[in-house]
Amino acid sequence: MKRPLAAAVAAAAVLVVTLAGCASGGGGAKEDPNAEADFWSFTGIAAKDHVSEYLNKVPAAKVKLTEVGSTTETATALTAALAGGKVPDLVMIQGDDLPRFVENSANFVDLRTLGGDDVGSSYLGWATEAATAKDGSIVGIPTDVGGLGFAYRADLFEKAGLPTEPGEVAKMWSTWDDFIAMGKKYTAATGQPFVDNIETSIFFSTVNQVTEKYYSPDGKLVYDTNPQVKGAFDVAVKTHDAGISAGIAAFSSGWAPGKANGAFAVTTAPSWMLKGIKTDAPGTSGLWRIASVPGVGGNWGGSVIAIPARAAHKAAAWQFIKTMMSPEGQEEHFTKTGTFPASTAALASTSVLSYTDPFYGESKIGKVISDSVQKFPPFYNGPDTSAIGSALLNTLVEVETGNVKSDQAWQTAVNNAKTAIGG
Repeated sequence: MKRPLAAAVAAAAVLVVTLAGCASGGGGAKEDPNAEADFWSFTGIAAKDHVSEYLNKVPAAKVKLTEVGSTTETATALTAALAGGKVPDLVMIQGDDLPRFVENSANFVDLRTLGGDDVGSSYLGWATEAATAKDGSIVGIPTDVGGLGFAYRADLFEKAGLPTEPGEVAKMWSTWDDFIAMGKKYTAATGQPFVDNIETSIFFSTVNQVTEKYYSPDGKLVYDTNPQVKGAFDVAVKTHDAGISAGIAAFSSGWAPGKANGAFAVTTAPSWMLKGIKTDAPGTSGLWRIASVPGVGGNWGGSVIAIPARAAHKAAAWQFIKTMMSPEGQEEHFTKTGTFPASTAALASTSVLSYTDPFYGESKIGKVISDSVQKFPPFYNGPDTSAIGSALLNTLVEVETGNVKSDQAWQTAVNNAKTAIGG
């Protein structure tokens, strides 16, 4: 049995004092674990709270936090820094951007050298695998996940004569065919769309429930021939053809008002999006519920934290990671910010499993999200995963707007993806 992270952390405490000699070429001089660590993060992930929690735990430590911008902007800045600029000591990398950095793992410290060979064993297997290079080196420690649930308006379901309790709803839409059938009943009863859109709420959910996605396990591109990807895409097109989608794209100008005014009754709700619904539709408090998605769960989002190989203060960076990313640290961060942990022990904790929010009635949010990220099968993501996914999603947006016909959508999507990756 592999050691839990706590054991790895204990061993790492011994390693930290000699880190300079083994990782920075410092001629054996000891690094200061309390030196000021330069920490780059993207916005919207409660990085300031993370730093405050850390400084409360380790008062002698010092952290210079830079919230670079969006996840894409942060990845772009990191790419430039790795090419020859000044690198941070710590950096957050969002899951969609991770594959291209893992492909160039020599740019980062192999965290096994700091925390032991089993440093990733305390986290969800698929999350650790995503941060593991082909040579076995671990580029980053998983910090959080974006487990999927569906948010729905219980009041609108009731008016349509549909079940309103999460358990009953989850049972009624246990498959995607069931979901579409349920949507038809809703739209027939109300004359209103059932779901907000097909590209994120449907396709992004279904395509993240596959056992093989855009790449084969050995890294070969298969998005255009993989029946699982086409099957997921077909579910989205079928939802559109059923006439139950509002065609309101996520993050578009009509999306927030739609949550508030009942323009749709269902939207995808990865864990990090729950606060957004509350912000966008405060007048609907108590009307929403959270249920598991059709199929086998899924994930949208999540990040890792990494140490660039040229970081000036590796000991300080590792001290932050071992303090804040342990199962105990992730559970505590969850209780303060609602950021769902990637640690399996934290996901099984009472703090997570008992989590509810009055805005969503008595929905068992913590259990839904925890189950979601533990049930779906893992798959390999390659360097062009993000570009391929965006091309397929954007094609579905064009289907919604009427610019692409349903029977031409798949081939159009494949062509768009090939263009996007230069193929």
